[in-house]
Amino acid sequence: MDSLSRIAVVEDDPEISRMMTSYMTENGFEVAAARSGRDLDRVMSSGGKIDCVILDVGLPGEDGLSICRRLRGKSSVPIIMVTGRGTDTDRIVGLELGADDYLPKPFNPRELLARVRAVMRRSSAQAEQAAAEMPQTLMFEGWRLDMARRQLSGPDGTPRSLTSGEFNILSIFCQNPRKVLSRDDLLDLLHGRAAAVFDRSIDVQISRLRRKIETNLKDPTFIKTVRYGGYFFTPQVIAAGES
Repeated sequence: MDSLSRIAVVEDDPEISRMMTSYMTENGFEVAAARSGRDLDRVMSSGGKIDCVILDVGLPGEDGLSICRRLRGKSSVPIIMVTGRGTDTDRIVGLELGADDYLPKPFNPRELLARVRAVMRRSSAQAEQAAAEMPQTLMFEGWRLDMARRQLSGPDGTPRSLTSGEFNILSIFCQNPRKVLSRDDLLDLLHGRAAAVFDRSIDVQISRLRRKIETNLKDPTFIKTVRYGGYFFTPQVIAAGES
């Protein structure tokens, strides 16, 4: 996988950028270095698929959180936030904006490599599993989840933007409707209990997903919270073409 993978490193510190670029290149990745959001835009539009973005928070001009929010509006590419601000609040904000993982500085480059491989592996595995084992389209209450294209459409047929993490969670719910899924269950199904995953990220992702599919956030009808249990997906889910 790595020899064919292309990643973008967005970091304004020349020494850190050289370190990450050199280490990732030595480990079989093609690396495009950028120092700002504008540089990243040029990389993303220059042709060639980007398989992962390593994004520093403290960038000059447009910061990494703003770039993450903007990128998530048009792409589901895995994003790893890298920052010297390592508080729980900063991590949660990054996850709320759609980051797949969060790594505080200083870090061991081997850990960064492991996390890049992990988020790319999860993204690839989810796509392959969906294509091989699941119906092409799952439906619930008029919503359509296209597993092959990784797209969600509302009852009116309008596409709804989902991050990679949000799509993965919704697909798990659709594969396990009307079952109580604990946070541990979700972590097992999504990540195989990867050590890099923050347990609280499940709640963050579900909160963001609710904002996109629920009509009343104070009393959600699709994703119910089960006290001391986890979450319960209420709709009946059918494969497209079933009656």
